[in-house]
Amino acid sequence: MRAQESLDFLKEKEREGLAKVGVRTVGELLQLFPKRYEDRRQFDAFPAQAGGDALCLRGIVIDSVQKRFGAKKGYYEVVLEEPGGGNVFGGGSLSCRWFNMPFVSKMVAVGHEVIVYGRVKDVGGRMVMEHPEFEIVEGGDSLHVDRVVPIYRGVSGLPQRKIRELMARLLEEVEPDSLMASYDVDGSYPRLEAFREIHFPDAIEQTEAARRRFALEEFFEMQVKVLWRRMRHDEQEGRSQGRKTTLLKEFYHSLPFDLTDAQKRSVKEVIDDMRSERAMNRLLQGDVGSGKTFVALCAMLMAVDSGNQAALMAPTQILAEQHWLTFCKWLEPLGVKVGLLTGARDEETENADILIGTHALIFDRAEFDRLSLVVIDEQHKFGVLQRGRLIQQGIAPDVLVMTATPIPRTLTLTIYGDLDVSVLDERPAGRGKIVTGVRVKPKVSEVTKFLKGELETGRQIYLVFPLVEESDSVKALSAVGEFPKWQKRLKDWEVELLHGKMAPEEKDAVMARFRANETQVLVATTVIEVGVDVPNANVMVIWNAERFGLAQLHQLRGRIGRGEHKSYCILSSDGKNGVEKLEVMAETNDGFKIAEADLILRGPGEVLGTIQSGLGELRFAEFLADVDMVREARRLADDVLKNDPLLEGHPLLRKIAEEGSAVMVA
Repeated sequence: MRAQESLDFLKEKEREGLAKVGVRTVGELLQLFPKRYEDRRQFDAFPAQAGGDALCLRGIVIDSVQKRFGAKKGYYEVVLEEPGGGNVFGGGSLSCRWFNMPFVSKMVAVGHEVIVYGRVKDVGGRMVMEHPEFEIVEGGDSLHVDRVVPIYRGVSGLPQRKIRELMARLLEEVEPDSLMASYDVDGSYPRLEAFREIHFPDAIEQTEAARRRFALEEFFEMQVKVLWRRMRHDEQEGRSQGRKTTLLKEFYHSLPFDLTDAQKRSVKEVIDDMRSERAMNRLLQGDVGSGKTFVALCAMLMAVDSGNQAALMAPTQILAEQHWLTFCKWLEPLGVKVGLLTGARDEETENADILIGTHALIFDRAEFDRLSLVVIDEQHKFGVLQRGRLIQQGIAPDVLVMTATPIPRTLTLTIYGDLDVSVLDERPAGRGKIVTGVRVKPKVSEVTKFLKGELETGRQIYLVFPLVEESDSVKALSAVGEFPKWQKRLKDWEVELLHGKMAPEEKDAVMARFRANETQVLVATTVIEVGVDVPNANVMVIWNAERFGLAQLHQLRGRIGRGEHKSYCILSSDGKNGVEKLEVMAETNDGFKIAEADLILRGPGEVLGTIQSGLGELRFAEFLADVDMVREARRLADDVLKNDPLLEGHPLLRKIAEEGSAVMVA
């Protein structure tokens, strides 16, 4: 049997189930790796109390019942007894419930010996597992008990037992030479041996080496994709611009402050790129409040001075209008025409030197005849095709993408490996200090007293909540529910509500009043996360802060500390979990340190979910925190492409690279 063969020997339903998860050949099935393992040589003891980690238990079904709530709703419940002891009325028993899954009653019945996996909760004084993974124990087959057993993702039509039996058969019958990867990253560790150890290890610890080998393969192929894209981009003819710097010098002289060293360094890197014959493809990565907008503004002035147009695309109308107001303030005295194009507004767009807008820029209403520079703000908020459509409106334009989301170095290497990177790691002078404090179940009266004190000095305040409206399923405060309460508590000041379900023009009006200090307190959701700039706002209270990720908390906190006043960020927690995470926020304002901590605490899988990499789903995302592995993958990819730039000697690798080049990161 060869790895490239189809799965014709399986039943049609089994093939259909595997096809849904992208498996159509023997080799692809072998790469359906276990999601976890159970050591079924020794099971957990039946618990005496609820809580804690998920447990793997082995028990005998001694009772079962079907409960119904109406025609279609209800649950099936079985009572398990620990083998060798225990009874229904005392310790050693456990209830398992499956809601709205009547088919389970045909699979699990009294007398069956079963293995269940899940978390135990207390329901009316009884120990209960809801929706546990389960498997019937059948004698005589060592693949499923009395060993370290692989547990796979769910596949329609294929129970766990059948998947294991299939894997065991394939590992015995597959021809080793047909299992060759696109490139052998570790010749000392045969691939067939790694497959055997990842599917049927003698000990769970043994799987680590196999997973690392396959992770290195995956990261290597990713690096080949991004380096291939970079090589193909470098082959494109761009245009040299920015030789003339009259407007840039006038802009510098008009500023009442000096740019930071990081901004100056980044501007120089952008100038060098724009003067090159190669089209710029640069990522400007800067912490919140680091001054990315001024670097972008400098780049746009160089394009205008060269007789060309520049465009800036922002993810929201609020942010686009804010950029437009900033650009008009600084550039109109220089004779530069700045236009605005959003879904609701159309300002000075005809013959604009610089056009700022939202998604509206990629539709027919935007007219470009000399677009030479594209700037994309908060680039991860846009889809790949949206970014590409704007870029295609120019002829090989220079591209500058910006993000205020600090990205750990391993992810920068992996996700943005085809971009040149500039980092703004300094805050502009004149910004107030931000003090962050974690408060577990703070008294509302004390918070109110503190807020009144700040309001009396003329400052403004954000009150941020995780939910728009109250929810039966989520125990957290909502902006809509808390808004009237804060109106009463702070009745001497104007308090307004802002959330994502409001109409765009309503949101814009609320923000305009807050920006003008007609409103002093904004009760809001995370709609304020990106780009809202109100220097007079110096206090933020984030309620149920444990419900937010570190990166999002850092983004929110970046809305204060933008003026000269000392600022305060209060992270309110219910104290049940997540306090350790919040303490990271209290210890540092450095977004890059926070990003590294976020990577460790949440894991790369979740962190990647907030960054549109265009690289597809990663099987081994947990290794993205391994700097040495990512660098080794980069080195291997560099070596291959230096020795074989067109991958003529690596046809499988070239196919992978060309598939990846169809996806644009910028």
